[in-house]
Amino acid sequence: MLVTGASSGLGRAMAVKLAQQHGAHVVAVARRVDRLGLLRQELEATCGAQVHPIAADLSEPAEVERVLREANDGRRLYAAILNAGVTYFGHHHALEWAEFRRMLEVNVASNVRLTTELLPQIERNGEEGGLMLVASLAGITPVPYQTAYSSTKAFLVHFGCGLWHEWQGRNVSITTFAPSGVQTEMTSGPRFGALRRWLVPVDRAASEGIEAFRVRAYLHIPGAFFRMGLKLVQMLPARTVTGRVGAAYRRSLELAADSHDGVVDARQFPGGSSEGTDEDVP
Repeated sequence: MLVTGASSGLGRAMAVKLAQQHGAHVVAVARRVDRLGLLRQELEATCGAQVHPIAADLSEPAEVERVLREANDGRRLYAAILNAGVTYFGHHHALEWAEFRRMLEVNVASNVRLTTELLPQIERNGEEGGLMLVASLAGITPVPYQTAYSSTKAFLVHFGCGLWHEWQGRNVSITTFAPSGVQTEMTSGPRFGALRRWLVPVDRAASEGIEAFRVRAYLHIPGAFFRMGLKLVQMLPARTVTGRVGAAYRRSLELAADSHDGVVDARQFPGGSSEGTDEDVP
């Protein structure tokens, strides 16, 4: 089973649960070699799972192609969780063009490329496997101050749900998983201070994601509170809802600025709902 963004946060938590609770062998993809090594040691020691680490930067198309080659070298993949991504929390005008391009490559292009190649392979293996795209609740409701990130996750929601219909009735499932913010190292910084009470524990999000994948769900949002809240806000004008979300995020940014002499710099306070280099949650 292939898991991207597996070095920390949600991706790591799902890889661990898949191995320890479901006996999965894992092809773990992320940028950080040392973190992948620790994951391998842990899973081999605790449950005897085979872990094949692939250190790769998914913002580079050539690296995505290498992942595809190496993941399929001598093994039959029956499932994949595409969780990698990067994010940005701050004023959009402060987001540098190079950073935005990288976000597009990781969050959109790499996921499309991997999905396009992996789905037919998983189907041909004939094991009723599946593929799960980790999107975000921010892809369902726009999030000001995470505008670019939210937009990339909206693409994944539409992409995953559209493909579900295209592949319906075939020997492979497609699940779109859309968590809210998750408690990871990237949401521990000052910019998320006022928003932290809304973050979901990573183990809970991972468990719900794996269960949604197991039952071959269409679109799943973890947490009954968030599912109910989404139904309620969908009855309100979209502009009103987005305005309220934006106000909460702006306030969190302002509080972070106040705690650092009024200066908010995107590089000083990296933000996001998951791991900044391999993202593990949206």
